[in-house]
Amino acid sequence: MKKKVVLVQDNKDILDIMDHVLEEEGFDVTASLTTEPIDKIDEIEPDVVIVDDHIKGKKRGSQVIKELKSDPQTEDVSAVLTSTSNNLPQQAEECKADDYIEKPFDIDHMVEVVKKNS
Repeated sequence: MKKKVVLVQDNKDILDIMDHVLEEEGFDVTASLTTEPIDKIDEIEPDVVIVDDHIKGKKRGSQVIKELKSDPQTEDVSAVLTSTSNNLPQQAEECKADDYIEKPFDIDHMVEVVKKNS
């Protein structure tokens, strides 16, 4: 059975690249430029959620992850924060993300992080 990934990014080009690469690696990807899939997490039941910290909308990616991790129903879903921020490791730790991917990212590293956390 394919591992499911919810992918939320702020940039369509990056979203498309990550979506394509992960699909090729055998993941079932739900890709979005908004946090809409996060609201349907109970239906999607992803193995891993990858959220950019600078997504369009009211919340930052780190806030989305913090909420997932503080909800008993979703706390076991692996969450990966992505950002161009210099203090990404600290941000990821503060929101209880399981891992992080710095941008610009290396494709192989991204795939490795997703596989490790799914």
